[in-house]
Amino acid sequence: MDVTVKSLLQDLPTDLYRGGEFVPASDGGRFDVLDPASEEVLTSVADGTVDDALAAVDAAAAAAEAWAATSPRERSEILRRAFDRMRERADELALLISAENGKALADSAGEVAYAAEFFRWYSEEAVRAAGEVMTAPSGSNKILVLRQPVGICVLVTPWNFPAAMATRKIGPALAAGCTVILKPASDTPLTALALASILADAGVPAGVVNVLPARRSGAVVSAMLHDPRVRKLSFTGSTEVGRVLLREAADQVVSTSMELGGNAPFIVFDDADLDAAVDGAMVAKMRNAGEACTAANRFYVQSTVADEFGRRLAERMSALTVGPGTDPANQVGPLVNADSLDKVDGLVRDALDAGARAVVGGGRPDRTGYYYEPTVLLDVQPSSPILAQEIFGPVAPLVLFDEEAEAIRMANDTEYGLVSYVYTTDLARGLRVSEALETGMVGLNRGLVSDPAAPFGGAKQSGLGREGGHEGMLDYLESKYIAVQW
Repeated sequence: MDVTVKSLLQDLPTDLYRGGEFVPASDGGRFDVLDPASEEVLTSVADGTVDDALAAVDAAAAAAEAWAATSPRERSEILRRAFDRMRERADELALLISAENGKALADSAGEVAYAAEFFRWYSEEAVRAAGEVMTAPSGSNKILVLRQPVGICVLVTPWNFPAAMATRKIGPALAAGCTVILKPASDTPLTALALASILADAGVPAGVVNVLPARRSGAVVSAMLHDPRVRKLSFTGSTEVGRVLLREAADQVVSTSMELGGNAPFIVFDDADLDAAVDGAMVAKMRNAGEACTAANRFYVQSTVADEFGRRLAERMSALTVGPGTDPANQVGPLVNADSLDKVDGLVRDALDAGARAVVGGGRPDRTGYYYEPTVLLDVQPSSPILAQEIFGPVAPLVLFDEEAEAIRMANDTEYGLVSYVYTTDLARGLRVSEALETGMVGLNRGLVSDPAAPFGGAKQSGLGREGGHEGMLDYLESKYIAVQW
């Protein structure tokens, strides 16, 4: 751990953030946050309890009425200041993300820029929560529709994008006039606590944003979902956990937004610009070392260009430097924890045992830290288990296809439906295939789809609702219809 990280941690609050103050857990409990590059303890943070969770709901409830009554312009200005503060502290936030998450510093810097944009976008959307006025078809009355804040929101975020997944939820919730309790992933709570300080500095009133680190995630989230004052759950994480939370939310009929797992296909047709396709593959696969729900998980390459595409991709993957994410010289950091490393290693070993070939990588380097080699697998069978679930690591399995319909069938053969990538120079084919793919988003000749101004979300078991864009704020607003005559 270098001096810069040490000094950063010395100034970082590590208690719960509730009602505008940093406070210890009710039972005094704390848990360690590890550096994935060294497996050493970075620091410890307060471990929230069920009592702390309910106290956070109390704080959010106490602030709710006044915040909902705050003018849209005032909420807008606060979010704009939060954007400015994030940009001012971009370097330290990036270093903090790399320290606790492991990702390469360049990826962390990109995340901070992306995360800050949600505050800027929703500072602009805050003043645009437009309602409707129309005459009823019968002519007997007017139909007046108001948009009102849904209420207290529980926001549960993952470890892979600890800043962006938080701001993508906090931004629209605050713009809509809601108060929130953020439950960050226990692997990466430090970034969330840094964001709490930034939001307070930007002028967010006490109790409007509360941050609850906790190892006992299931118990604290369940307690909040069963408090009748909580009216919204926004969750980003695995489909398995999402199913559990949907059942929990049903008890109080809590409104839910779910951004769940992905199993993104990356389809390369024989008429594709291979240089562009390889560039896009490196972004879609290796952004955050593959630890992203949008990561390209399955590469379907038309057989006539498969050898050349595989050769070029392997060449690019083999040139990546692996090492601690906090060192700007490295392009691939460690995975987030030992469980993630074991999962990736197991999937690759199963594929190799079934006949796949690792032309690059294929194992763990002999070093301390949760590292896995950038890997390209050829001769992967369409029925291989590695294609059936999220890899969440720097591994690219290639499968050959001959016909367009075959590629579409294999791409859709999954319970997930978050994002797909398609490379072709035939616009008609690109749009035809994009329409046929059962995903909420498609990158057509692009390896990156995420944008704060665009609706992010999936189909099938990849989620419910949309984050980002104009639609993102609607998830935090209720429509109230008033029938009136004048």
